[in-house]
Amino acid sequence: MTRQQALVQAHNTLAVPVGDLDAYISAAYELPVLSVDEEQILAHRLRDQQDLDAARKIVTHHLRFVIQIARGYMGYGLPLADLIQEGNIGLMKAVKRFDPELKVRLVSFAVHWIRAEIHEFILRNWRIVKVATTKAQRKLFFNLRSAKKRLGWLNREEVEQVADDLGVQPQEVMEMESRLSGQDIGFDLEADEDDHHVAPVAYLEDRRYDPAARVERENWEGHHREQLTHALDTLDGRSRDILTQRWLSDQKTTLGELAGKYQVSAERIRQLENNAIKRLRSAMAA
Repeated sequence: MTRQQALVQAHNTLAVPVGDLDAYISAAYELPVLSVDEEQILAHRLRDQQDLDAARKIVTHHLRFVIQIARGYMGYGLPLADLIQEGNIGLMKAVKRFDPELKVRLVSFAVHWIRAEIHEFILRNWRIVKVATTKAQRKLFFNLRSAKKRLGWLNREEVEQVADDLGVQPQEVMEMESRLSGQDIGFDLEADEDDHHVAPVAYLEDRRYDPAARVERENWEGHHREQLTHALDTLDGRSRDILTQRWLSDQKTTLGELAGKYQVSAERIRQLENNAIKRLRSAMAA
């Protein structure tokens, strides 16, 4: 089942209109909590007989717990309906993996899966730019705000205390605090007359494909190639060959190989190479 279908099925199962969140919540709380025996019977039917009706009953009678958990994440500015929807996905994953032989209540097992799905949803949608990628960053994202004792930036002592409590490095605490305090900015947001903020579109210019810049670059490169060709023509044949073999060939020749070719020492080849480079620079600068 896809995420898009999760909340829809829950609505249909509870016989309330799709999109009516208040009615959905009311219907979910009208369903009684399953007793231990009822839960065990349904879980065994699902595991042993692949009884989908048993799975449906388990899920619907646990929707109230998803709602309770989802409400704890409303401070992130995301719609409660979306949080519930993601939590329902986690609940269904937990029901699929639940083993009644563990002798624990499903809700104790499912809370991890419910929170995990909600966490993933928040991290994907809280900001355009992903705010947390590593395990330490994820831990900080969901704990830093509650760990702060006051408004404003943390001082050094508070940073070290939070880092110690959460088992992360102090610099990771400061980096996450900076990320949490930032805001997304519209790339081409139109500013009001009294708004002095400039949208990124005004200064983040991509000039890689600017026709004028491309022509200028090609002309500049062509000019240098022409200068190099003329400069090489001013050298004697041996010096030109040494520079070509040493600098302009795909497979560069060693000093020893050139020394064998011209029957001189490697030191003499190095001297000829240096003299040729000096003459080449002078010719190109003229």
